[in-house]
Amino acid sequence: MPMINEVVFLKLGGSLITDKDAAYTPRLDTLKNLALEIKTVLDSAPALSLILGHGSGSFGHVAAKKYGTREGLPLRLPPNSPNLGGVSQNGDWEYWQGFAEVRYQAAELNRFVVQALLEAGIPALPFPPSASMISDNRKVIHHNVETIRRALSAGLLPVVQGDVAFDESLGGTILSTEDVFAFLAEQFPVSRILLAGIEAGVWEDFPARNRLLKEIQLSRYDEALKGGIKGSVSADVTGGMKAKVEEMFALIQKNAGLTAQIFSAEEPGALARALRGENVGTLLTP
Repeated sequence: MPMINEVVFLKLGGSLITDKDAAYTPRLDTLKNLALEIKTVLDSAPALSLILGHGSGSFGHVAAKKYGTREGLPLRLPPNSPNLGGVSQNGDWEYWQGFAEVRYQAAELNRFVVQALLEAGIPALPFPPSASMISDNRKVIHHNVETIRRALSAGLLPVVQGDVAFDESLGGTILSTEDVFAFLAEQFPVSRILLAGIEAGVWEDFPARNRLLKEIQLSRYDEALKGGIKGSVSADVTGGMKAKVEEMFALIQKNAGLTAQIFSAEEPGALARALRGENVGTLLTP
């Protein structure tokens, strides 16, 4: 089997590929344009090994918030307890009903993503976490990563996503794309993680958005920024910008030479430039 020398992880954020303020609404023209940009870069850089992930946007997050899927199973209390704390005695059934609904909606969006890639001429193959990943407190502890390895070696584009997963401590949960990337970073020689969304990058003065940070070094992060980076203003059960920055720096600390980039792919050509190595948006470095 051919050696995989270097891998780039790319996430298409839920805010980029869906209308996050309108339930279950994909941005089909955006998906089409992004797929064409990815195709152009892959055609010009045959040595590039890419793993693509995407968020759930207005698909998974709506149901997830309704059922509390990411938090795990409701607190179990003894029968006839004087205080059920708002949790019904058949709370487990309600939780798993929601678990299945979130999975269904995540798969619906995944179908739109993969369809756009295939129509652009990219042989994309989905690897939904719900089918094969087990986590413990949202940290992936089991996955047959050999299937993704073989897909890369065959010249296919593996597609992962934010999805539900069975969890040793929580019963069930939702794994964000970043959670999945954190596990895959231990399995593949990843050099860059690209997070494409609708924000131009990390703002020093969010929400005013006047001062964009072009680079953030890990050594200065705690001192200068940790108190100022805000979460998402949209409904997002897996965390906002601050969580993404912290997740990326955690990976950078564990993986020598890794950088991460947070940028907007709304402008035509921005995604292609980032894939080719241009510093678009905010670069996170050791």
